[in-house]
Amino acid sequence: MANYIHVPPGSPEVPKLDVTVQDQEEQRCREGALRLLQHLRPHWDPQEVTLQLFTDGITNKLIGCYVGNTMEDVVLVRIYGNKTELLVDRDEEVKSFRVLQAHGCAPQLYCTFNNGLCYEFIQGEALDPKHVCNPAIFRLIARQLAKIHAIHAHNGWIPKSNLWLKMGKYFSLIPTGFVDEDLNKRFLSDIPSSQILQEEMTWMKEFLSNLGSPVVLCHNDLLCKNIIYNEKQGDVQFIDYEYSGYNYVAYDIGNHFNEFAGVSDVDYSLYPDRELQGQWLRSYLEAYKEYKGFGSEVTEKEVEVLFIQVNRFALASHFFWGLWALIQAKYSTIEFDFLGYAIVRFNQYFKMKPEVIALQMPE
Repeated sequence: MANYIHVPPGSPEVPKLDVTVQDQEEQRCREGALRLLQHLRPHWDPQEVTLQLFTDGITNKLIGCYVGNTMEDVVLVRIYGNKTELLVDRDEEVKSFRVLQAHGCAPQLYCTFNNGLCYEFIQGEALDPKHVCNPAIFRLIARQLAKIHAIHAHNGWIPKSNLWLKMGKYFSLIPTGFVDEDLNKRFLSDIPSSQILQEEMTWMKEFLSNLGSPVVLCHNDLLCKNIIYNEKQGDVQFIDYEYSGYNYVAYDIGNHFNEFAGVSDVDYSLYPDRELQGQWLRSYLEAYKEYKGFGSEVTEKEVEVLFIQVNRFALASHFFWGLWALIQAKYSTIEFDFLGYAIVRFNQYFKMKPEVIALQMPE
C-alpha cells in the first residue's frame, strides 16, 4: 500500500538516529531526549533544557523540549506506544509526513529514531469538541482538509483505499479474552462475537465501496486534539499522521464528525446535526474545487450526496476504532479504558446503521 505515496523529488531527507528513548523512567527518558538534541540542537546547553510531558495522546507519549521561557523553538519528541507497530505502518507515516510537509500542510520532520520521531512544534491551541462546532473554526478545518485531499501524490497510479486491508489486519489481532477477570467479563458480555464482527465487515465493504466516494490522501485520525488552531494567524494545522494514507474522502470526513463527541467522555449528542454538516460540507467542496482548479460552484445535490456518503462511512470509522481499541486494551501501557472505548464505538455503530441505510440518495 505504501507504494502509492510518492515523496516529491527534492524533499529533504529525514535523518534516522540510532537512539532509543526509554519512557518508563523520567531520568532515562531525559537522557534519551538529550541524545537526540545533541544532533538536532547542538548549540543547546543540556543543563538548560526543559522537558514538558504532553499527555493528550492515547497511542504515544509526546514530550516538548526547549530552552528558556519563551517556547519559541520547541522540539517535539514522540515515543511510540507499546506494540503500536501492530497498528501503524511507520514507513508510511514518514512518507505521508514528508508529502504533507512538501505541500505546506505539516510541520517540519526533524528525524526518526528507533522508537519514535521528532518534529517541529506548531504554535496554537489543540482543539476541543466545543471548538469544532464553531463556524469560524470549522470552515478553516474543512478548507484545510480539502487542501490535503487535493494533493496528487501517487505518481500516475489510480490509488486504492487500504481501509479494508487494515480493518482485516486489525480484526486478526483482536484478543479472544483477557486475563483480568472483570475485563474479561465486560469483553464477553458487551463486545459482539467475532462471527458478528466478521459479518459486519463483509457487509460494510460491499455497501460502502459502491458509494462512489473518491480515494485520496487522507489524514484518517482527525480528532479534536490533532487540530491546532492559531487564532492570531487565523489558520488551522493538523498533526499526527500515523494513520494517514489513501482512503475514501467520505471516511476522512465521517471520522472527523464522529470525533465531535470527544475521546475520554464520549457524548454522541455532540455529533454534528444536518444543518452544521451542510455548512461544513459546502465549505469543503468549495475549497476542494478551488484547489483542483474547477471553479467553486457547489450545487445542493453535491452537498446532499456527500452528506449521505459521509454519514454512511462514519460507520466504518466506529468499527475501525472499535477494533483498534480492543487491540490497545490488550497491549497498551497508557492509562485509558480502551475496552470501554471499544464498547462505546461498537454500540454507536449498531445504533447508527439503520439510520444511515435509510438515507435516500437524491435523484
